[in-house]
Amino acid sequence: MRVLVAPDSFGGTLSAVEAAAAIASGWRESSPADELDLAPMSDGGPGFLDVLRQALAGDVVTVTVDDPLGRPVAGHLLIVDRTAYVESAQACGLHLMSPEERNPMAATTRGVGHLLAAARERGAARVVVGLGGSGTNDGGRGMWEALGGRYEAELVAATDVDNPLLGPNGASAVFGPQKGADRAMVLDLDDALRAWADEVESSAGRRGVRDRPGAGAAGGLGFALFALGATRVSGLDLVADAVGLAERVAAADLVVTGEGRFDSQSLRGKVPAGVARLAQEQGLPCVVIAGQAEVGRRDAAAMGVEEVASVAELLGSPGAALQAGPDGVRRVAAQVARAWGNTHR
Repeated sequence: MRVLVAPDSFGGTLSAVEAAAAIASGWRESSPADELDLAPMSDGGPGFLDVLRQALAGDVVTVTVDDPLGRPVAGHLLIVDRTAYVESAQACGLHLMSPEERNPMAATTRGVGHLLAAARERGAARVVVGLGGSGTNDGGRGMWEALGGRYEAELVAATDVDNPLLGPNGASAVFGPQKGADRAMVLDLDDALRAWADEVESSAGRRGVRDRPGAGAAGGLGFALFALGATRVSGLDLVADAVGLAERVAAADLVVTGEGRFDSQSLRGKVPAGVARLAQEQGLPCVVIAGQAEVGRRDAAAMGVEEVASVAELLGSPGAALQAGPDGVRRVAAQVARAWGNTHR
């Protein structure tokens, strides 16, 4: 049996490359005769560059940029011909701060501006920015100010979500709580973003940018990119094209995907949903392996997923799943392989 292993990263625990390797390790323990095709994935968030580096022939440039709290951190550019690929989470990611440090009122996207400036300095005519996994909610203000409110290259925003900037479906309300915001702070953040949007749309002469799908991505970083003239693409589709995912799904007998937290957001533009859709189009079964799972069986089936297996369920708690790291993913994969390897040969 040919098994395609195409997971996203597992939060701050495992990169997509590491997650794929852990799944493969467990699978081979239980079903060693199966042929495994490893296709680590990203939707624009953490791991975006790691995945593209495996698929595209280009040069990697390392630069020092600010993290969300202004501390120096290494960022990378993948330069292919005259296109530069940037992972915004390398400069403004939630994983760059400890839980005690997370404060979306203080975190900034200034380092993303440094990455874009570095891409421009190296002659990039087109810059693709992967959005997701941010610890910021500044509407891209830090990036905007670092660039002086202008950018002389084509910009593409590769987003994992289609949320607008403001309101109940906006950056603050939907993503603020996971970055450390309580209810009162969410309201303050939304007010600050509204004032920022008024200022930027007026100065840039671009009305309605705040309402565009994806403007709320990465704490509103999508909004600032759009105000600089960026076009939007699906981060998942961009990566899928780069790795030849559709063709690899078509060649498989079973598809395995996964991510750290399989929840309601996974149903909208995330890796498991996209991978499961391609499997469904080919009439193939799809299994999700997750750190923890909150999607019910009915919703999972509606997106083409036949089974969801989680490390938290196997080990008894989300905390135990986090502590187990790759070994937990390996154990769940071995368990899944025992069932699917025997049933579907």
